[in-house]
Amino acid sequence: MLAIALWLAFAQEPPVPTFGTTVYSNSGFTGQVYHVPPGTPHLPKFSKLQSKGAIYTMSLNVPARNFREGFPGVTGRWEWFAIGYTGKFWIGNTALYRFSLTADDAGKLYIDGHEVVNNDGIHSPRTRTGRRELKRGVHTMRVEYMQGPADQVALVLEVAGPGEDYRVFNINDFRPPPSGQ
Repeated sequence: MLAIALWLAFAQEPPVPTFGTTVYSNSGFTGQVYHVPPGTPHLPKFSKLQSKGAIYTMSLNVPARNFREGFPGVTGRWEWFAIGYTGKFWIGNTALYRFSLTADDAGKLYIDGHEVVNNDGIHSPRTRTGRRELKRGVHTMRVEYMQGPADQVALVLEVAGPGEDYRVFNINDFRPPPSGQ
């Protein structure tokens, strides 16, 4: 009976947020994982780095916490790494959208090639915001992230449409309508 109670308690705990999984998905963010030299003070030039592997996720929702897991199947590194996430999303109504990017250490958000949020540099978890008018249709997103010295990590991307509160950006919430609608 005690074993069943412990199993039920454990089974109901929410999963620990991660940077992504190695299970391929073509409908969310693809994150290329890179190693960066210790002491790197800002986001690297990703085009000059060689990817160590890819991870996939529908949202960037890693609240501030300790991190020592590394990336199973990609790299065991838990400090001095960078991730370049890319994805496409659909906007149904032209409007001004607000974005919030919390990062420990460095992060930047680009939409359609334009920098929207700059949260670069080595720092403890902090949030920076930006805004961009988005027209109805498909848009591209790039989030650059770098983890410097251990132990804390954080990467949370949030969005708010007109008259809305911030919520975690999930690509599933930004899909085009089914054909014919």
